[in-house]
Amino acid sequence: MRGFHAALWLVAAALWPPLASQMWAAAPAERPNVLFIAIDDLNDWTGYLGGAYQEVHTPNLDRLAARGVFFTHAYCTAPACNPSRTSLLCGVLPSTSGVYHNSNPWRVQLPHAVTLPQHFMAHGYRVFGGGKIFHGRFKDPQSWHEYFARPSDPVPPVRPANGIPNTAHFDWGPVAVDDEAMGDTQVTDWAIRFLGQRHEKPFFLAVGLFRPHLPWYVPQKYFDRYPLGQIVLPTVKEDDLEDVPPVGRAMARPQGDHAKVLATDNWEKAVQGYVASITYADGQVGRLLDTLDRSPYAGNTIIVLWTDHGWHLGEKLHWRKFTLWEEATRVPLIFVVPGLTPSGARCERTVSLVDIYPTLADLCGLPVGRHLEGRSLKPLLADPQTTWDRPAVTTHGRNNHAIRSRRWRYIRYHDGTEELYDHQHDPMEWTNLAGDPQYARVKQELAAWLPATNVPEGPRRRRTPGRPPRR
Repeated sequence: MRGFHAALWLVAAALWPPLASQMWAAAPAERPNVLFIAIDDLNDWTGYLGGAYQEVHTPNLDRLAARGVFFTHAYCTAPACNPSRTSLLCGVLPSTSGVYHNSNPWRVQLPHAVTLPQHFMAHGYRVFGGGKIFHGRFKDPQSWHEYFARPSDPVPPVRPANGIPNTAHFDWGPVAVDDEAMGDTQVTDWAIRFLGQRHEKPFFLAVGLFRPHLPWYVPQKYFDRYPLGQIVLPTVKEDDLEDVPPVGRAMARPQGDHAKVLATDNWEKAVQGYVASITYADGQVGRLLDTLDRSPYAGNTIIVLWTDHGWHLGEKLHWRKFTLWEEATRVPLIFVVPGLTPSGARCERTVSLVDIYPTLADLCGLPVGRHLEGRSLKPLLADPQTTWDRPAVTTHGRNNHAIRSRRWRYIRYHDGTEELYDHQHDPMEWTNLAGDPQYARVKQELAAWLPATNVPEGPRRRRTPGRPPRR
């Protein structure tokens, strides 16, 4: 419903709701809108996925999952912000683009790429973005009709708030402000204003929430939801890295963040900061959903919610992302498609974030380019139990890949060393089976999905002198 019809609907909804319902039912079919919600650094610690060690309050993510199809085995293509988002928004794998790390300027590698929002622009959509959609270093103005930059956040009066020396943004603690002062709140306010306007054309609205990205500074009330005495820590095997090849151990860096967290007695406080940030971000999702539901666009808007990669909180003696293990690669992914998706449907097929581009194009009747390396999820959205025979591929650095099928995770590093985990019996990935001859056939079948092309890494942008590296 566009323009004049939308205005009439707003008046009818205020004065006589039954008439508004009749008007909506009588409106002609139109190309659907898209609400594209990105959350940064969120792993599976949500209520609907049940991935946390203690209850995490995510009522709005849970209600969104209850409205559509949620994937229990969705994986990123790269466990870092820039390569993951570049892959999703351009539709190609890191091994094809050469964008492997946060410091790789992606437009240098893909100068002629038609990004997902550009594809919608080219087919008549009004395309608006706000917050973190592309990686912060490499925003792409040509991908938006309008873009709202995320305002900065307030910070604690004394930093580091966690007391870890030289910690940079690896920090957490409450800030004495209301939600309105937070950058993500202001991005959400902008999106709410957008949804309250009349739109003559179908729209693609991208809303990028920064939390729970570091530093975990959110208002005190969110920390209060998780008293330190009730925090449950991840289960960790102290000798977990002994059967991991040297390349994998170097990615884990147990002598780095994990050692600092233990030395300063910060583990419970760090988990508290992470889950507090999740609940804050969940509140912004709820505000978006409430506004959409009150708008004339509710019945004709596809919602997709995704996160760019997972997060370690001590598992495998590691913190942050930047590994090829389950914690860094598994992500929430939810689709709500009016008239197609069943409500609250759980899909256990293994899918990838690179599938989002062709899926949205397919759902909206746009051409699906042959260069796209993902596959439309539309069959799974209609029937979450339908056959699906593709594992997910995740890459961290050139020639370092993980292949994740429903049961197995197979990792091969650039030096040929390997890891293999059986999730049916070892969901924590504690026992590397790669050296056991009885699993040779399993490794061979999974290795067939390794990328055939691994283009050289693109140039790296030097960081500003005196500024810590973005991790």
